[in-house]
Amino acid sequence: MASGAHEGLEHLLYEVKKVVVGQDHFLERVLVALLAGGHLLVEGVPGLAKTLTVSTLARAMQGSFKRIQFTPDLVPADLVGTRVYNQKSGEFSTVLGPVFANLVLADEINRAPAKVQSALLEVMQERQVTIAGESHPVPKPFVVMATQNPIETEGTYALPEAQVDRFMMKVLVGYPSEDEEFVIVQRVTGMAAAIGAVTTTDELLAMQAQARKIYIDPALVTYAVRLVAATRDPGRAGLHSHSRFILYGASPRATIGLIEAGRALAYLRGRDYALPADVVDVAADVLRHRVVPSYEALAEGVGADDLVRDIMRAVPAPEKVLERHDRAANA
Repeated sequence: MASGAHEGLEHLLYEVKKVVVGQDHFLERVLVALLAGGHLLVEGVPGLAKTLTVSTLARAMQGSFKRIQFTPDLVPADLVGTRVYNQKSGEFSTVLGPVFANLVLADEINRAPAKVQSALLEVMQERQVTIAGESHPVPKPFVVMATQNPIETEGTYALPEAQVDRFMMKVLVGYPSEDEEFVIVQRVTGMAAAIGAVTTTDELLAMQAQARKIYIDPALVTYAVRLVAATRDPGRAGLHSHSRFILYGASPRATIGLIEAGRALAYLRGRDYALPADVVDVAADVLRHRVVPSYEALAEGVGADDLVRDIMRAVPAPEKVLERHDRAANA
């Protein structure tokens, strides 16, 4: 990997860290999503710097940022745009919606009805919007980060499992430590930090192309396939008692997500090859929203994270995956 590209990512992280305190795991996953071209579903209570992280990142990479507050009265046209009649010219013109940005924050996506959720998820998949028969591609890079509030669930519209599958990862954002919260208060009540533009969207697109060249050993692909297969049939991993706990397992999108996210994480860590640790580190985020616990599991207090954890313990990661890569490098 080019050292300049890695330095660019380090500078990007440095600028964001001027404003955002802690949240290292969340910030790393946002960068992984950017490099892999995937989308993030984020769950956390309000006030944990989710919006601040994405808006600061957009400023540092000189990209466009739009925040959409999802509400029950939202309609699809509020997201994707519509046709507007101009009385002076007597013609219709197209007004594009807020999804036309590099980084889109869909705040509290579970507060909008299914029709609006579907409109957003369609843009995420197709990366274009069709208005009055004319297609409008979204800008590149394009990453959607949707947030869900785990509290105040009354009056919300849960995302269907088939639509949640469109998100590459689901990240859980927790409370900061006492030390981190002390620094947060100091920064918010003090002078605002100046954010510098350290990279561009074109440079980020070049990084995406380089990240796709990261070497993936076939043993890692086999591991990803076995891991996802175990979510559908736990008995294949020796977890026969877990079959009654899983209603639906992960789709092939999960296998692709494991490899893409693992490759992006390896690039972020400054390597031109992926290690088993890269795939293992992203596995929980890639799988937790794709494994649907049964009613029996919920009754016994067994959640998706518990099931994913048990499956990862039962399916061992490969130990030697770099022999072929090392031989090729030495040759």
